Amino acid sequence: MKKYYLILPEKPSPFLKRMIDRTTRNIEYEVLEDYEQLPSLKNRKIIFAVELPITGISNNLNRFFLKLFTRGYDSLLGSEGIVLVHSQYQYFTKTTAQSIIFQSNLLGCRFPGRPMVEATGNLDNFIPLQKVYGLSIEEICLFLCEELGKRLINDEINKVKKPKILVLHSSNRMYSNTLSLWDMVKENLYEISITEINIQNGTIVDCIGCPYKTCKHYGEQTKCFYGGIVVKEVYPAILKADALVFICPNYNDMITANIVALINRLTALFRKTKFYDKTLFSIIVSGHSGGDALAKQLISSLNINKTFRLPPYFSLIAVANDRGTIKEVPQIEELARRFARNMVNEIRR
Repeated sequence: MKKYYLILPEKPSPFLKRMIDRTTRNIEYEVLEDYEQLPSLKNRKIIFAVELPITGISNNLNRFFLKLFTRGYDSLLGSEGIVLVHSQYQYFTKTTAQSIIFQSNLLGCRFPGRPMVEATGNLDNFIPLQKVYGLSIEEICLFLCEELGKRLINDEINKVKKPKILVLHSSNRMYSNTLSLWDMVKENLYEISITEINIQNGTIVDCIGCPYKTCKHYGEQTKCFYGGIVVKEVYPAILKADALVFICPNYNDMITANIVALINRLTALFRKTKFYDKTLFSIIVSGHSGGDALAKQLISSLNINKTFRLPPYFSLIAVANDRGTIKEVPQIEELARRFARNMVNEIRR
């Protein structure tokens, strides 16, 4: 049985203490407050609980990560984490969680689907959920904390003998460094069924935010109001897949428009089917820098919001500008092999 640790970099407010208590109701844990006295955090269950100041920056949290990075990129290998964030103010809770998850993932930590509960100053981020739970916003927050703790306790990785991978992209193979990198990875994947869908081949209409009942109505039929390639090809492929790979070239430090539209359109399917048992991977290539910005967008939209499981080292990130220069990146073929090996280890029995 893995040992549980609570990383508590700042003095918690009374409400964050209540969030911690509900999350750990059935968990025995050790509190880590001093970044200089960190035990080994490999093969552990880790709860990050962060109280944010008005700037949104926890200096002590940064010191925790500095310590972990000095131990190497495997300092959290084999561990699984969740995140609690509270602020007396309205900003930075979500972006702080993104950063915690991204940095921990670089160090080998996995995260279950929807691994975070955030509480802003007036808790108004829980108002939309009152229609679902029929509780006060405070009780909704604490209920979600309790559910998160249970998922951390009970989460299991169910690997399959013949896994299916769905690859989604909107790139042109003639010019795309990102697709070329995916091809290097694919060459090292064996005994895995791979389906690729180029959503550029269809017209992707973005979500316009249908009313909840409308979206749910279509979702229960595994449909969306707009139909098209998303409903005909992508929805069925996602339901069959054990893992998804998002191919994301970096244009202007944002995920491309078609991929964003696709992610938004997953909401209807999500109304009926949660994705806790599906694993998320990505390949990101930037012309200059900023790959981490896209990785955090994927974490926020697909792991935090849409419940896809985040495996350790979920994203292969590289820099290549001109056409074909991905092949000139130092050790790129070895990096592709390692990434493929990690994918196989995460999903294949």
